[in-house]
Amino acid sequence: MKFSRRMAAGAAVLVTVAAVAGCAGSTSASSSDLQFVTDKSWDFEKFSAVSKDDIDVSLDPAYYADQNAFQAFIKQSFRSNKAPGLFTWHTGSSLEDLVSEGLVAETTDIWEKAVADGDISESVKDLYTIDGKQYCTPISVDDWVMYYDKRTFSELGLEVPTTWDAMMTVADTLVDAGVAPFWNSGGNPWAFVWFQILTAGTDVELYNDLVSGEAKFTDPEVVDVMNVWLDMKEKGYFSDPGSKTPGETQIKDQEVAMIPFGTWYASTLDTVGLESGTDWGVFPIPNVNPEQEVTPVAIETAPACVPEKSAQRELGLEYSEWWMGTDAQTAWSEQQGNLPFNPNATASTEEFQKIGEEYTDPKYTFYLRYYEAAPAPILTSSLDQFTGFMTNPGDPMPFLEGIQATADEYWSEH
Repeated sequence: MKFSRRMAAGAAVLVTVAAVAGCAGSTSASSSDLQFVTDKSWDFEKFSAVSKDDIDVSLDPAYYADQNAFQAFIKQSFRSNKAPGLFTWHTGSSLEDLVSEGLVAETTDIWEKAVADGDISESVKDLYTIDGKQYCTPISVDDWVMYYDKRTFSELGLEVPTTWDAMMTVADTLVDAGVAPFWNSGGNPWAFVWFQILTAGTDVELYNDLVSGEAKFTDPEVVDVMNVWLDMKEKGYFSDPGSKTPGETQIKDQEVAMIPFGTWYASTLDTVGLESGTDWGVFPIPNVNPEQEVTPVAIETAPACVPEKSAQRELGLEYSEWWMGTDAQTAWSEQQGNLPFNPNATASTEEFQKIGEEYTDPKYTFYLRYYEAAPAPILTSSLDQFTGFMTNPGDPMPFLEGIQATADEYWSEH
């Protein structure tokens, strides 16, 4: 799930359960108006004009700004005849829970065609596969990159780093110039970011073993990763993890020089007036461990799902299939400023065209970001412990022991 797009005042409407349920069950809407419930603040009305022209189906979106209210409505609507035709959700255990109850329509046929047509990769398909079948389809699939402030780099004569050591040298120069090299944030949802980068960049198999319960957070290799994080913290490489100032504002004001995020973050930078290619660029996040043969890239994806018992089930599936296609993904990339997952689509910016081509190199391997990959109870504990580590840095073991206690309990039952 993407939490980073701020809910602009007036842009997102907090919809009550009763209001949305009444809308979903209304007979006044056109049969080509697809009832769509979402926790995203993106401009779906604008995109709806594209689908109306292309397939004569419009989105009728209802927005939720509160996660608890959104999830409560989705789960309640499934048990009535008021389920929408399409809704946004998350991959991982959240999707598995709905599938296990038979609440989500299968999309295997759509995926088989999309993969055969070259519209999406098998690796993305795996994220939507449960017990050999596919459910939901992606609105977007975002690769993680390092955003950097081209203005600051130019003023200080800095080159874009291609290795971890080079990036640390850049960080030292930035510290000397009074600029925080890297943005980081405590709390929910972003406290996991640097743990994810450092662990996967050191040993992506270790990362995968941690999220699957095959390794322990207290293992020596994980302690070593945390000590790299601690060393970076002590050298002044990070922004204040408790700051309430958004990262995009900090980079605009040249208080921070680099921000690791998914390609969706481009549209957030647009909101503060920073232009791609002029004010900011992107580069692949280098391996911490230069001996690791592959360079891991985190990915995240925003699914759209169709309720199995929705009166608009077939219309929802039709829209889902269209949204994966070349024309829709080109239009979505242009609107959002991100990198389309469909290789036949055209990226909206030169920066993302270049990074998209770069990521086709076999040396890159892709892994699911920690927010979706970690089971929910372990994620919650991790966010708390990582926040504590960032705000009161020191011996990492007590923090890791706290996460492992939750992991032991979880894996004993799963």
